[in-house]
Amino acid sequence: MNLAADFVKPDVQYGLISPMLIVFGVATLGVLVEAFVARRSRYLVQTALALVGVVGALVATVLVAAGLSSTSGSSGRGRIAVGGAIAVDGPSVFIWGTVLALALVSVLLFAERTLEGGVTAFAGQAAALPGTSAEREASTQGLEHTEVFPLMLFSIGGMLLFASANDLVTMFVALEVLSLPLYLLCGLARRRRLLSQESALKYFMLGAFSSGFFVYGIALTYGFAGSMNFADISEAVSGRIGGQALLLSGIGMMAVGMLFKVGAAPFHAWTPDVYQGAPTSVTAFMASCTKVAAFGALLRLFYVAFGAARWDWTPMIGIVAVLTMLVGCILAITQTDIKRMLAYSSISHAGFILVGFVGLHSVTGFAGSELSSVQAVLFYLVTYGFMTLGAFAVVTVVRDGGGEATSISRWAGLGKESPVVAGVFAFFLLSMAGIPLTSGFSGKWAVFTSAVSGGAWPLVVVAVVLSAVAAFFYARVIVVMFFSDPVGEGPVVMNPSILTTIVIAVGLAVTVVLGVFPGPVLDLAATAGQFIR
Repeated sequence: MNLAADFVKPDVQYGLISPMLIVFGVATLGVLVEAFVARRSRYLVQTALALVGVVGALVATVLVAAGLSSTSGSSGRGRIAVGGAIAVDGPSVFIWGTVLALALVSVLLFAERTLEGGVTAFAGQAAALPGTSAEREASTQGLEHTEVFPLMLFSIGGMLLFASANDLVTMFVALEVLSLPLYLLCGLARRRRLLSQESALKYFMLGAFSSGFFVYGIALTYGFAGSMNFADISEAVSGRIGGQALLLSGIGMMAVGMLFKVGAAPFHAWTPDVYQGAPTSVTAFMASCTKVAAFGALLRLFYVAFGAARWDWTPMIGIVAVLTMLVGCILAITQTDIKRMLAYSSISHAGFILVGFVGLHSVTGFAGSELSSVQAVLFYLVTYGFMTLGAFAVVTVVRDGGGEATSISRWAGLGKESPVVAGVFAFFLLSMAGIPLTSGFSGKWAVFTSAVSGGAWPLVVVAVVLSAVAAFFYARVIVVMFFSDPVGEGPVVMNPSILTTIVIAVGLAVTVVLGVFPGPVLDLAATAGQFIR
């Protein structure tokens, strides 16, 4: 057998995947910076590189989106690139743009130095054990762990690939590329090192376990379809005669890996511990960018590969959505740590997004625009990403004895200490609760309308009731800030640099604009079209 004659050179469309190439290229350059640039200059070089890389990728994404043309025989605008491994279509490009916009703001949060006395919030020497002389020496010398910037870029590149993967092997590789840097970043907090390292270990162990489920699901699905490609799997599902057990087992196994990444119950146990222990800038990055990319991949896997088996997996997604909303909304009430409370808030939002996930029919949205469940979920991801990123940015500036005041009781009296900071944080909380004239309300309206049109009105009823429950724990924090007397000396609000100020301002602006004028972004989500095969 002549293997050389059987080999077909893959057709790589470099222009279509240019955003990923830019991010991975700049990340690799960042690794070289760590090896060859003097330590005192690395912070500026790495920050500039990360900003240039993300902006360059964002510009390339806009150009790719502008160049997408209708493809004959497809269900939407786009093309299959890199030998069928990557799908560059409207939804994937929309996810790219959202992830990169959130990542651009996250880079500014990573680069903040004012709040920690002239150094970043990351450990100066990650290899130094907590409490040892080596750690104290690194802190005294003002050392900074600037490797966080290339690690962040590698994770961003994995997110872009994850949301556009068109076969199971590529999706698994992307999952690991985006996850491995996050495991490291979670353990690099300058303060509360032991808690940070514990969160990293938990995230790594549970993440590896969920990846095992995902790989096993890939094997079962390949046994059923005889292919890893989404189009081939879809064709096999449509024409299935036997192999029902293999197919359903494969869907279930892969769902475990994907639902773990979005923080859905019962695979959510890592979320509050990791969000609490990780550096807050990393928590903000994970809570926004990772969830957006993971939902993009989840949509593609179930709508493209398993779309013909909708009636098989819809009940499972519905049950998970209800359980996720219950866990997120009810357990958030018992939390005394602000980061853990926001973690359970993130879990509840995953449940709300899953409600929209099951509505497949086109519906009339705002201003008469036609929205399918894909566009409704895409819009919700934008609203969720910016309000969550802004909320965690506010957490970084509220201090207690030099460190972040994460205990909710320590936020008492914040409204008197700094009415502006307390007011901004209260607005983010009201948006998360879905109060009208905020982006949170617009996002919930979109996914709930989509779900009702898809016949999932019981899910919407549960979601509306639990939204009212969620409003309670958001309101509790607002009451603590404005109507409770401070404990001891009360919270201290640090004046951040322009970097964190920009992050908070952008999050606030997007939350306000999408609450009052959601039409343009809804239209942009609608023009993204459907997934292609």
